[in-house]
Amino acid sequence: MTLPASTPDTDTDTVTQARWTAVSSAHGIAALRHTHWLDAEARAYDGAPGTWRAVDGDVVGAGLQADAPEAPVDDVVLAPGDHLDVGGVRLKAISREGAPALRVFDPETPGRTRLRSILSFPRNDEWALPGVFRPAAAGEINVIRSVDGYEREEPAVGTISLEIDGAPVELTVTGDPAEGLSAVIADATSNVDAYRFRFLEIDAPAADGAVTVDFNQAYLPPCAFSDHYVCPLPPANNRLAVRVEAGERTTRLA
Repeated sequence: MTLPASTPDTDTDTVTQARWTAVSSAHGIAALRHTHWLDAEARAYDGAPGTWRAVDGDVVGAGLQADAPEAPVDDVVLAPGDHLDVGGVRLKAISREGAPALRVFDPETPGRTRLRSILSFPRNDEWALPGVFRPAAAGEINVIRSVDGYEREEPAVGTISLEIDGAPVELTVTGDPAEGLSAVIADATSNVDAYRFRFLEIDAPAADGAVTVDFNQAYLPPCAFSDHYVCPLPPANNRLAVRVEAGERTTRLA
């Protein structure tokens, strides 16, 4: 088995060591092999030792022994966000609007063992653009659609107005304006030179709404590394007609 390098193996990459570690470590983002949505019936699932079921929003496993010697052999209860290491794999509980799932992170999954680097566009400070944040009206709702077709509603946060190549753009953003915002974007590089969409973190706007949108901070979503994530898709107005040649763009596999 060939494991990912401890650092990206091409000198054109700008990914930080912390980012690379988060993606490529034994139980990192790229190690996700399965996401199993559970119900009340205990059953075996691919890649997960023992049997698993949902109980009151938690993930409950039986018939397994954790890697830690002091771990129990009876029922294991994982609340959303909890994890347990068993036989080299990491089992993690998640919840989507109260529906619990079990994720299996396996160091041997090809998405991790074949990963060699995260390719990025060269940094270009011209892609750090001024904008203005406008809060959403009270009661406004956004519909968030995920890659698996699931839709949910959440209170709208607002938009950022800016210009790209002289054309006006209104980016729908999420997050807390006092702490920082984020957006899911696609552009003319998507499915050509880059993954089909990317995530973008944006610093908190000033009191007057002024904000800098630095597209150099765009990064690949988890589903660029594994098909078993359920990432949100870009809303229509975040699908840009121009090429945004900034930030992370795709993975390189062996």
